[in-house]
Amino acid sequence: MEDKLVTLAILTYSKAQILKNVLEGEGIEAYIHNVNLIQPVISSGVRIRIKESDLPRALKIIESSTWLADDVVKEQVPDNHHREKKILVPVDFSGYSQKACEFAFNFAAEIHAEIVLMHVYFSPIYLPNLQYAIEGYGLPVEPDMGIKNMLDGIHEQLTKLTNTLKDEIQLGKLPDVKFSCLLREGVPEEEILQYARENRPLIIIMGTRGQGEKDLELIGSVTAEVIDRSPVFVYAIPKNAKLVHFGAIHKVAFITNFDQRDLIAFDSLITTFQNYKFDISFIHLNSNEQRKTWNEIKLAGIREYFKKQYPQLNIDYHLIPEDHLLANLDSYVKDQQIDVLGITNYKRNVFARLFNPSIARRMVFHSDIPILVIK
Repeated sequence: MEDKLVTLAILTYSKAQILKNVLEGEGIEAYIHNVNLIQPVISSGVRIRIKESDLPRALKIIESSTWLADDVVKEQVPDNHHREKKILVPVDFSGYSQKACEFAFNFAAEIHAEIVLMHVYFSPIYLPNLQYAIEGYGLPVEPDMGIKNMLDGIHEQLTKLTNTLKDEIQLGKLPDVKFSCLLREGVPEEEILQYARENRPLIIIMGTRGQGEKDLELIGSVTAEVIDRSPVFVYAIPKNAKLVHFGAIHKVAFITNFDQRDLIAFDSLITTFQNYKFDISFIHLNSNEQRKTWNEIKLAGIREYFKKQYPQLNIDYHLIPEDHLLANLDSYVKDQQIDVLGITNYKRNVFARLFNPSIARRMVFHSDIPILVIK
């Protein structure tokens, strides 16, 4: 198959030279076109062209602002170089956590990864030696005893969970996978995100409530916060989800907004889970009937591009009306027998998350199928 050249960027000549060196340092052939050969330094703009098959990798590089740094051409060690593969599983000793553990152990066995079970507790206010009376404030007179009792209870629950997992491994219900426990004090979502930033696990696997269980508002869910801000993949599993391992996933619906970052995310999805075979359905949420035809043309173009890039995949596409979004997504998932909903979740500021919750955040509280958030 002929691998044609495509234009990656139009830059000044000096910046084009830097980007060309960066791309070639990553093993991507790059060419500079439309150069003013008489006075190349003052050329108004030149094209950086690359092979079409290298486009996802190249876009990932130019999305980062670090490619213009002076030392960017130095030899770089991959982020996961000599790093053990780890799966982070936040637990709160609920049925949701048990579901997440079951899935995580099966997945870890398939990819030879280690599991880190993490529980975060929030301790009450600790008041040391106060010089005034506290009886009227409803606070414990011996706060250290209250904290000790709480910690004893947490350790007891953690021990019970680990013993249960070991018993299920002994009985053959779970694969024999190396796992460890981590206990931290603080706000759960903040501690989970801090661990993810410092240790870069392959994926965070979390349990979440299912359809109809709306005991918390959108703002308050730990899973929703982690989904919005995680630097790594997040797999959110509703309690009623039936899948227990990635091998049972046959069809993934990938929501696209025709953003070039979707291209990067999709390539990351296929690269990370390249050992698994599943069909892909690209879906776009159509908010304007007048643009429906044009959106279908763009979806068809995306399908043709990815069929060329990943000929082993079976790819389809659909438009879904954005009015009554959650109900329409539910109907689509049931009609098309979708196993997992794949969503890209770009970084947004706190006000955007507060007043305009992402699709991923809304689906966490609504769907009974797992959600894979792609980073």
